[in-house]
Amino acid sequence: MITRDLLKEEIDKVQDDYLSVLYQIIKALENPPVFEHSHSLEISNWKDFIDATYGCMADAPIDRGEQGVYEIREVIG
Repeated sequence: MITRDLLKEEIDKVQDDYLSVLYQIIKALENPPVFEHSHSLEISNWKDFIDATYGCMADAPIDRGEQGVYEIREVIG
């Protein structure tokens, strides 16, 4: 288990050049951001999600272009 005392021991080993970076990391962890899942989905409404996201491409549908003609190469064997 990691304890505060163990962390303090490890901090004492950090080179002085990295102390400002370490400080910024510690400050960032004091109040971590909370991410809300605005599009959190349940299995029951996946079809609604597909309909809604596909609908955003209705004006610019994705089409598969021609495959083209490729040269015929020697058989490796």
